[in-house]
Amino acid sequence: MAAHLSYWRVNLNGLRQAVYRKLWDKGIVWDEYLTGPFGLTVQCSLLKGHEVEKMFTLKGNRLLQLMSRILLLFFFVRPRLELMDIIAENVLGEDRRGPMRDFHVLLLCEQRLKDLGVLGSFIHIEEYSLDLIPFYGNLLSMESEGAFKECYLEGDQMSLYHAAKGLMTLHALCGTIPQIFGKGECARQVTNMMIRMKTAFTGSQNSAFPVFDNLLLLDRYVDLLTPLATQLTYEGLIDEIYGIQNSYVKLSPEKFALKKQGDSGKDLPTEAKKLQLNSAEELYAEIRDKNFKAVGSVLSKKAKIILAAFEERHNAKTFVSQLPHMQAARGSLANHTSIAELMKDVTTSEDFFDKLTVEQEFMSGIDTDKVNDYTEDCIAQKHSLIKVLRLVCLQSVCNILEYYKREILQTYGFEHMLTLHNLEKAGKTLALWMDDVKEQNPKDISYMYSGYALLSVRLAQLVSRPGWRSIDEVLCNLPGPHFGERQPLPTGLQKKRQPGENRVTLIFFLGGVTFAEIAALEDGGTEYVIATTKLMNGTSWIEALMEKPF
Repeated sequence: MAAHLSYWRVNLNGLRQAVYRKLWDKGIVWDEYLTGPFGLTVQCSLLKGHEVEKMFTLKGNRLLQLMSRILLLFFFVRPRLELMDIIAENVLGEDRRGPMRDFHVLLLCEQRLKDLGVLGSFIHIEEYSLDLIPFYGNLLSMESEGAFKECYLEGDQMSLYHAAKGLMTLHALCGTIPQIFGKGECARQVTNMMIRMKTAFTGSQNSAFPVFDNLLLLDRYVDLLTPLATQLTYEGLIDEIYGIQNSYVKLSPEKFALKKQGDSGKDLPTEAKKLQLNSAEELYAEIRDKNFKAVGSVLSKKAKIILAAFEERHNAKTFVSQLPHMQAARGSLANHTSIAELMKDVTTSEDFFDKLTVEQEFMSGIDTDKVNDYTEDCIAQKHSLIKVLRLVCLQSVCNILEYYKREILQTYGFEHMLTLHNLEKAGKTLALWMDDVKEQNPKDISYMYSGYALLSVRLAQLVSRPGWRSIDEVLCNLPGPHFGERQPLPTGLQKKRQPGENRVTLIFFLGGVTFAEIAALEDGGTEYVIATTKLMNGTSWIEALMEKPF
């Protein structure tokens, strides 16, 4: 988002008063993008309990004409100029002959509304802060789709400010984090902002017992290769093919419909099947982080277990008590079997195999300095532009070393060979490519990309053991500064670790994180809580960087 969730505004006193004004019908007009993030934290039933009569999606064409009984109206929108124009169109188009409405707006584009002549129509404009949204147990996101572009292309630090603000909220709730590590320019800026914020509150000592041992701030720019490559975990591949939005995915309905209708001859539905994906579902929690090739055997085993459970009906009392759980498990199995079948249609295609082969050749350093025939064919056949751009960017990232090797030797001479050797050594030291990958029974995080071990996760692993000092030379050859900051703890709040107790690291990805990275972090011995500006993949990353054609 241009200015992020914490820049929506509302007058909280006015809202509380409105809750009790029972003679007034209340309505909410939503920026459609915000319904997903807000839906993770606020249920419709809660809003109904506060007498919200109706909710609408923001659009033009005099939306207010549909709200004849709504007298108290709240606009929930991102601070975007084009959205301000739509709001103004609605406010200016209100029928003044009817009852007058009270308008409230959650945003920070006051000047635009003033220029459009409608700012005075709004009763309340005050800040409402929502920096980090909880997705599930250990994952928080700002869901700011423009953060990378703003930071690296536009020089706008607003998303970094809100990242720092969100981290300070976690500090207040979870105690001071003793050690901060960071890699990248944005990581340095966020740390500096946090230090200034903490200094501003000198005198108010944090008495909360520390939950986290470390905070690791990582710039997405440090590792652009990971999001550009195709994720091969079950959850990551669902996101690659269909796109997961706020824990929901929309799928082609045919596989689901066939299981219900069989050969009855009825018309198949055309509306997409919408499913929620989260770890509250037992089967999904088991398979979400597995390489897709390993999912089929798990589903087959689960099917046999469920079938056997339904056949054991002789113990009627036990069967009845377990029936709801068994029915839910059978429904879950049917859904994920259908998803797996849909994805298998894609992953067994010749084009998918060719694309994956080219990606893995790039990542292992094969012919990265040459024009790639597959990419050329994709352009000639006018494949998806985003697909082509991902391949071009991936090759560019992988080819940086070979390109500079030639250029530096030709321009500056062979005495700089040792510098080039250091650059090459970075990949080897971190063991970023593994030849012997066991996708069914993995021993290393490289199974998530069938060979490539994620740079971002390798850096996170080395923070815990043996520490970044062991790879100082490697860190110097990666983009941006690296640093460590120690924060003193108040007396009596030093953490005493129990035998066998894991360290807990909060890792914040500035610029976005993929589902495969989340899976890789969950696979290690250290406990991680993950925060990010946005859940993303290579497609959504490139989409956020694309300019709309005139």
